[in-house]
Amino acid sequence: MDFEEYRRFDALGLAELVARGEVSAAELLETALVRAERVNPRINAIVRTMETQAKERVSQDLSGPFAGVPFLIKDLHQDFAGEPTAGGCRPLAGHPVLESSATVRRWLDAGLVIFGKTNTPEFGAKGVTEPDLFGPTRNPWALDRTPGGSSGGSAAAVAAGIVPVAGANDGGGSIRIPAGCCGLFGLKPGRGLVSSGPAFGELLHGAATNGVLSRTVRDTAAMLDVLVGPEADSPYGVTPPEQSYLSQLGQPPGRLRIGFSHRSALNPRVHPDAVAAVTGAAELLAELGHVVEPAEVDYDDEELAHDFLTAWFATMAALVRDIGNRTGCRLGDFEFDTQIMTGLGRLTTAPDYIIAHMRWHLYVRALADFHSRYDLLLTPTLSRPPIPIGSLGTPPLLRVAGKAVLRLRLTRLLRRLGVVNKVIRDNLGWVPYTQLANLTGRPAMSVPTYWTADNLPLGVQFVAPLGGEGLLLRLAAQIEEARPWANRFPPL
Repeated sequence: MDFEEYRRFDALGLAELVARGEVSAAELLETALVRAERVNPRINAIVRTMETQAKERVSQDLSGPFAGVPFLIKDLHQDFAGEPTAGGCRPLAGHPVLESSATVRRWLDAGLVIFGKTNTPEFGAKGVTEPDLFGPTRNPWALDRTPGGSSGGSAAAVAAGIVPVAGANDGGGSIRIPAGCCGLFGLKPGRGLVSSGPAFGELLHGAATNGVLSRTVRDTAAMLDVLVGPEADSPYGVTPPEQSYLSQLGQPPGRLRIGFSHRSALNPRVHPDAVAAVTGAAELLAELGHVVEPAEVDYDDEELAHDFLTAWFATMAALVRDIGNRTGCRLGDFEFDTQIMTGLGRLTTAPDYIIAHMRWHLYVRALADFHSRYDLLLTPTLSRPPIPIGSLGTPPLLRVAGKAVLRLRLTRLLRRLGVVNKVIRDNLGWVPYTQLANLTGRPAMSVPTYWTADNLPLGVQFVAPLGGEGLLLRLAAQIEEARPWANRFPPL
């Protein structure tokens, strides 16, 4: 199978070809490998190849809804037994894990052929994918732009046509941000729906979860069917829907009330393209028969950013300590930004942490109040189009000052110097809309409805109430039918 034919099919379509005997799993793998060899040097999406394992797998009798389909997993929280999960972190790059994560086991049971792992920022801590260990991943739509993060490697691989769908995860927007940057569909499932085991009961108090990035809504729906449901070691059980998510796509979403907003206290100057993306989506939704009007969730996104980063920085400090205990590495072995986040995390007292986490429930209540009046919240996915590579790099002067502060153990100065506010402004200012769904545990999706005059994608986000995954998928399928995007490919 040549690439031009390969890229016309989504993952379910490729699986159907394999099931009918029109193509073999080995042929699909070879096509994916050739495509990767051709484009990966330019986009740096795949950072670990698993070609030997994949070729052995396609010689087996595979079964499942995705039997024989080439697949990539993210190099963060998606463990493959016998391979390292580096998470963009140099001290972990040479340490193979002992067992596969639940998500990877389920993907293997579904018949997927995993042949590599995709790039991510260190610990998935940024909305761009530029780790020191592997270097930056580039957006296939414009090689000087970011594909977003932290699932930027997976997004770039799907957008470039290496695979039709790839593994991703989302702790603050890390599925939806790359989807918005790369013209893809990305759904973050709600809290507890997908297992984080066996290494974790839940990630970041359930704010982070696993999923995929895809070109078609039906691939994401079928993947969610594969992933949903608790494991024996899950902290709690979430009942899957009575109907499969894939089967729900044949049902209309009904006439929905949708409130939309592009307001952000973090970024008062939202780019005109982001505003146009939302207003254009609102007009399309109205044409489809939905009631769409401006509306706001009653919360302060700047305060939410502080509460989000309180947990994030403390998590960084805990991870660095744990990895140091296991590998013998030191703080200086991690990226500079990780060192800064770790220093700030170490300053967080237990009461401060608990109080910040308790405030998460205020955002739950605010969003629940909104959903008592509207079925869905519509916002931009990004506050502006994909930013240039290196935009969020720490300036040299601040890096020198930061290293001196760390060396002299004067970390408290970082707060006085406004480093936290700078992190919020720089790193979350261009993606201020996505963290709300994480802290509240609500499902959310990015849909590729808009391209700029420069042919850069810019998605829009929908946030649903608890259990709203099916509703999101049904609406996404309706939008996909009205304004198809799956056959829109970058100029790479």
